[in-house]
Amino acid sequence: MPLARAAVNEVEKLAEDVYFHEGEIRPSGHCNNGWIVFEDHVLVIDANFPSGARVIIPKIEAITSKPVRFTFDTHHHGDHAYGNQVWADKGATPVAHENALAQMKKYETGLAGGPPGRWEDAAKNRKDLRESKLKAPTLLYRTEMIFDDGKHRVELLHFGTAHTPGDGWAWLPNEKILFSGDACVNGPYNYTGDGNIGDWIKTLEAVKKLGPKIVCPGHGPRGGPELLEDQQAFFIALQDEVKKLAGKTPVQAEAAVPTIMATLKKNPRIARYAGNFLPAQVEKAFIEQGGQPFPKADIPVK
Repeated sequence: MPLARAAVNEVEKLAEDVYFHEGEIRPSGHCNNGWIVFEDHVLVIDANFPSGARVIIPKIEAITSKPVRFTFDTHHHGDHAYGNQVWADKGATPVAHENALAQMKKYETGLAGGPPGRWEDAAKNRKDLRESKLKAPTLLYRTEMIFDDGKHRVELLHFGTAHTPGDGWAWLPNEKILFSGDACVNGPYNYTGDGNIGDWIKTLEAVKKLGPKIVCPGHGPRGGPELLEDQQAFFIALQDEVKKLAGKTPVQAEAAVPTIMATLKKNPRIARYAGNFLPAQVEKAFIEQGGQPFPKADIPVK
């Protein structure tokens, strides 16, 4: 029997010692979280924003007295990694794929002694960032990292570029539960600016071979393996529509966005993925297929 879904901001027990929490997207911008209670510690999936971390911490403490020793940043974006310092202050070590740190060094240019980066831009509108500080992941992996206490096993994996070059996946082979970060979402939340749509499709194909029964996305409600299928189908359909723009100018391609939106919305399987990010998604696919950037693309920055 499938599990009954919990509401946003409610803790959902997926299996013994395995939990999922769907974050509040508006107005807080929080991502989804998961956590696994091991024999002597807790592993948290995604650090969230500082405010999101503060929402999660008492919920974990209400379940177990075991300390959170590790937080896994599924990628470098702020809503998944900016809360690292909050967890570190409680004794946790931030973990990520090595490319996530490389991306953080690229965009959070203060880490490399350069000018202010995305943190400072976001802090202009976020009190929780102004009251915290950026902390990069310090425990890194290249291919996989495994947590196993004899009862629970969590494999932190990397399949290649999707949402970002540093996307990490948390796979629980015993329970067949997959935490995807934003490499798979359930709704109109696909930011493509730091990824590659063509590679994303290939990465999802590789991930599907794990055979998960439950998929916990980076945003939106959790579901089953159909989430991976639907996410992939959306990008394939997007690519197919953009291929029809071959030879068009950037202005003409941008003008086609409403038509592409209407076409994607007609497909009930993928309609939920078509939203405010679509102009940027169309531009990204257009560039990947040899086109030029749109002259005035309204591209949301995550």
